[in-house]
Amino acid sequence: MSAGPGTAARTTPGRRRFGWPRRVFSQVLLTQLAIAAGVTVLATGLFLAPFSHELDDQATRRALVIAETTASPRMAADLLASRPTAGGPVQAEAERIRETTGAEYVVVMDRGGVRWSHTDPEEIGRVVSTDPSAALAGGHLRELDSGTLGRSARGKVPLRDGTGRIVGAVSVGIAYDSVHNRLLAAIPGLLAYAGGALAAGALAAFLISRRLQRRTHDLAFSDISALLTEREAMLHSLREGVVALDSAGRIRLLNDEAQRLLGLGPDAAGRPLEESLGEGRTAEVLTGQVRGEDLLAVRGSRVLVANRMPTDDGGAVVTLRDRTELERLGRELDATRGLIDALRAQDHEHANHMHTLLGLLELNMHAEAAEFVNEVVGVHRTTAEQITERIHDPLPAALLVGKATVAAERGVRLRLSPDTLLPDRLVDPQGLVTVVGNLVDNALDAAAGSDDPRVEVELLAEDRTVVLVVSDSGPGIPAARRELVFSEGWSTKQPPAHGRRGLGLALVRRLAERQGGSARAGASPLGGAEFTVVLPDALTDPAPDGDTAPGPRADAETGGPPHLPAHGPGTAGEPR
Repeated sequence: MSAGPGTAARTTPGRRRFGWPRRVFSQVLLTQLAIAAGVTVLATGLFLAPFSHELDDQATRRALVIAETTASPRMAADLLASRPTAGGPVQAEAERIRETTGAEYVVVMDRGGVRWSHTDPEEIGRVVSTDPSAALAGGHLRELDSGTLGRSARGKVPLRDGTGRIVGAVSVGIAYDSVHNRLLAAIPGLLAYAGGALAAGALAAFLISRRLQRRTHDLAFSDISALLTEREAMLHSLREGVVALDSAGRIRLLNDEAQRLLGLGPDAAGRPLEESLGEGRTAEVLTGQVRGEDLLAVRGSRVLVANRMPTDDGGAVVTLRDRTELERLGRELDATRGLIDALRAQDHEHANHMHTLLGLLELNMHAEAAEFVNEVVGVHRTTAEQITERIHDPLPAALLVGKATVAAERGVRLRLSPDTLLPDRLVDPQGLVTVVGNLVDNALDAAAGSDDPRVEVELLAEDRTVVLVVSDSGPGIPAARRELVFSEGWSTKQPPAHGRRGLGLALVRRLAERQGGSARAGASPLGGAEFTVVLPDALTDPAPDGDTAPGPRADAETGGPPHLPAHGPGTAGEPR
């Protein structure tokens, strides 16, 4: 009767059961059991082979020692003074030594190889069955050999008289069966140790397999391999940086985007994070020294948002997002809003001026109207001229003219220090504009609420170094927080609608340090805070005849202040 489909369906799973298991637990357990059994068998065999050789070596050494003890001058004298008989003194002494030492035989022979002693008295007087020439020649011999009494471990030495002359030889044998029996007697104990080792190995294999089962969630190796492949593809295709750290703070994984954002190479994996990144807020955020969500960090010229999630093994996974463009747009939006507010206030002020001028003209007060116009224009012109006379580079000059207008509209007096002098030799004018803009904005915010709101800016050129000092009359910064203010994310202001504050001073210090300079905070003579930034090599070498570069030229047609981009002319006079 042929088997039906149901039979085939039932037999197929049965055959699978005897194949190689699919689960990691079973595979690891069987593999480790096989390895443990193989190692036990191999170790037992490797032990038995030298152990057998060691027993043979010990037996031949023992036979040689007994032979050397027997071959005394007294034995030589008895051999020379007697005949080879069963009742002779040589036979009696040899048997006494054999019985005392447990040797199989002690044979004393003369130079002709004739036995003078033997365990079988009938063999006395006969020639030995093995060659005694080596011992009669003065050599000491130990070997495994076969004789009239079977296989034995023997030792042969020459027999010398009192003068040292060789008069015969002594051959001592130890039954090989006793050596073999010692080896066989040792095997059960050895197998017991081997069995114990195998059992310990099996238990260890089981425990390790159980641990692997829990750690791998009982997945098959093929599933784990597929998961790893998918993970690698997913991590390297993400547009967010991913950094995995172990419990010791070493980088375990770094995807392509994280390498780009942090400026690290693939060789950073396996190295401590602080060693790869250096000291700073970025390392503190990634290592968990600073805690929170959406933490800001500055790495080079990039603004990063980091989130850190601890793992069960004591490590962590950190995700990084690039917020550089967003932060730049946000800061530009802040600047634009400030400019719009200044223009709105200026438009309001201009309307007031026009209404005043219109009233003077309608009252036919032409002289007073002309005087009023000259006064208003003069204030604006004086402010621009004062700035451009001391700051010859057009970008910082234009920035400060615009900031002077904003300061005046906010009721803050912005003035340049009398010592200010900056030649038109800047290597990176845009970088200096960033530094000056951030510091002046912070100073205006701090001074705006004080009783006598004032901000003073000083720009000095010392050889090729530029020193910037910005002071304000605000509440100041406590000494304990003067380093903290340069940390990313630290701010006393309310966050704007588009994001977060706390990056301006961090960018100022980062820019200064990138040029080999410094940025520090202190107390201001005006009663508030004072920020000092030193920028080495910020100026090019002067011309051979000195710095003859003039400041921005006056307008050729009006004779007024130069045309300044972005910000219109303003005033740093008294608040209106």
